[in-house]
Amino acid sequence: MSKGSPLSLYVPEPEFRPGDTPDFSNVKIPQAGSVRKPPIDVEAEEIHDLAYSIIRVMTRQGEAVGPWAGELTDEQVQKGLEDMMRVRAFDARMLMAQRQGKTSFYMQALGEEAIACAFSKVLRPGDMNFPTYRQQGLLLSADYPMVDMMNQIYSNKEDPLKGRQLPIMYSSKKHGFFTISGNLATQFIQGVGWAMASAIKGDDKICAAWIGDGSTAESDFHAGLVFASTYHAPVVLNIVNNQWAISTYQGIARGKAATFAARGLGFGIPALRVDGNDYLAVHAVSKWAVERARRNYGPTLIEHVTYRAGAHSTSDDPSAYRAKEESDAWPLGDPVERLKNYLIKKGAWSEERHKQTKEMLEAEVAEANREAVKNGTLHDGPHVSPSTMFEDVYKEMPLHLIRQRQEAGI
Repeated sequence: MSKGSPLSLYVPEPEFRPGDTPDFSNVKIPQAGSVRKPPIDVEAEEIHDLAYSIIRVMTRQGEAVGPWAGELTDEQVQKGLEDMMRVRAFDARMLMAQRQGKTSFYMQALGEEAIACAFSKVLRPGDMNFPTYRQQGLLLSADYPMVDMMNQIYSNKEDPLKGRQLPIMYSSKKHGFFTISGNLATQFIQGVGWAMASAIKGDDKICAAWIGDGSTAESDFHAGLVFASTYHAPVVLNIVNNQWAISTYQGIARGKAATFAARGLGFGIPALRVDGNDYLAVHAVSKWAVERARRNYGPTLIEHVTYRAGAHSTSDDPSAYRAKEESDAWPLGDPVERLKNYLIKKGAWSEERHKQTKEMLEAEVAEANREAVKNGTLHDGPHVSPSTMFEDVYKEMPLHLIRQRQEAGI
């Protein structure tokens, strides 16, 4: 460039737009079982390569291979498949309910079910998640009452959060699910702070924080990494890279960095990438990271490489910004189908059993929905009394709130 030439700004653009034919042949996907498994006490500088590769366990032929394999029994894998199928059935029913006007808003985890469902299995009672709005699998795979979730979505009279939260922003201390924040990226600094508090108290509880690829561009993400690194907080920092932040593809937040996991290396945090559509790999990597935190080896950053198969939310139309065929072309496949094929290959599942399980879960979700609808829906009511807005704010209600409640006549 000659002296005095005008500067230009680089703006990342997705490779495929509506009308294009998606081609992911340039995406580097290591062979299943080829990525090494380091010792639990490894230092960040010793595993730089794991921030640029992808840990995979299941082959395309449905076999589990490599050093990360062999963590689960057939019965545990069957339960994992059922968990993912339950999330998918729940999402489908709630999407339908939104279209029927029973709630204002819903967000599916379609194509990402393996991440939350597998991660939930490596936690203990008392551990805490600081989730985003696409980790409903953490609750549905931990036996959280489905009717309670639906009551919250419908904002009805039995809503456990009393109508104070947006639909799908659940909260359950008992199930280690901190109240979802609509302000993206706050989960990282909140989660790290919770983990630091656990360590200060000398407790044995660890924390998991969750963030999407787009939200890594927020300052809270970087602040969380600073504190986690400096104080060796017992936390697992999860980045769910589903390729799209609403209509903005992941390259905007990632910039010229090779991977999101590589961001952790600059803070001295061990970082790994895992095939987020491989239930067995997600479970193994999550177990490894959780054990590191529990044994006081500090934080771990995990980038879950997956694909958002559905719309961002019920308010979104993905056909406006991405190719229609992109989801089918995604090379890591569908997590439910992959785990089903793995179990069938082992002789521990069948197409008929899969069909029966799907029907059973759809019936389970439909029954829960009938129970929840009895308590009301967003537009039809009944709802929690408005008077409850004055409750749970102070231990003893101050005079000015008592006066406001009296003036409001509630």
